[in-house]
Amino acid sequence: MAHFDDNLTRSDNLRFIRGAMQSPMLEKDNEFELAVAWREKGDEKALHKLIKSYARLVVALAAKFRAYGLPMGDLMQEGHIGLLHAANRFDTSRDVRFSTYATWWIRASIQDYVLRNWSIVRTGTTAGQKALFFNLRRLRARIEGKAAREGKLDPVMLSPETKSEIAGALKVNVHDVEVMDARLTGHDQSLNALIHEDGSHDFQDFLVDDSPNPEELIMAHHDGSVRHQWLGVAMRQLDERERRIIRDRHLRDDAATLEDLGKKLGISKERVRQLETRAMSKLKTLMQEQAEDVPYLAATRQLEEAVA
Repeated sequence: MAHFDDNLTRSDNLRFIRGAMQSPMLEKDNEFELAVAWREKGDEKALHKLIKSYARLVVALAAKFRAYGLPMGDLMQEGHIGLLHAANRFDTSRDVRFSTYATWWIRASIQDYVLRNWSIVRTGTTAGQKALFFNLRRLRARIEGKAAREGKLDPVMLSPETKSEIAGALKVNVHDVEVMDARLTGHDQSLNALIHEDGSHDFQDFLVDDSPNPEELIMAHHDGSVRHQWLGVAMRQLDERERRIIRDRHLRDDAATLEDLGKKLGISKERVRQLETRAMSKLKTLMQEQAEDVPYLAATRQLEEAVA
């Protein structure tokens, strides 16, 4: 079984490629016999012969993805994984050549490797994004080549017409085209990249932290505790039925419906709604009264009312 490593020299890769391209491809009956021997009998010699005969497919397809800047050895390795998947899944009952079936698996395996390794940010997760990643440049070159011949080419930006044509061809929206074009024309930026040549600052020094600072966290925790205390005091001043409605409708993850509460309380759902509205109004009034007992909150409320 062929194996590739990053440490292989260029001559090693070339030697393997020449060997793969010289290996004769199988006739339909031969590949059928080898596939049956592997699938039904676990014959590893048959598997090795099948894989070796179609190694040229791996080389040919891997070469088409060299423009993405990934090592040829890695691309061929991933292609061989796809070839193995094809051998394991090939259905000999269908009237399909193994080479046709294997081509799909080899290409899919290489494409998945490119998507995972082209950038540290996952590039394509949906079918539309994958189609954009692998076809945007080709479609853009074709459309812009036509525009250049007509003297309508903008050499920097994708024109609205070009975006719309690409989106229509790949059945995606224009926004996806814009996002993918920006990602393909950009590059991964290290957070430790220097901003100035003197080396005094790097990129991460200028990133803004949007998370709350310690003071804000403490204040939020304190305010939450106070509001919880006020709510407890206010709830105790409601009657039992009102407390149950508020608890079941607003203080549970699985909030009860008006109809369910009506059945439990022996009243109509409209009556439950009326009681809920009244109880919420009471709670608001009771909590505002507690807030007014806190000097700084009362002063803030008076200021807000004066400004309004």
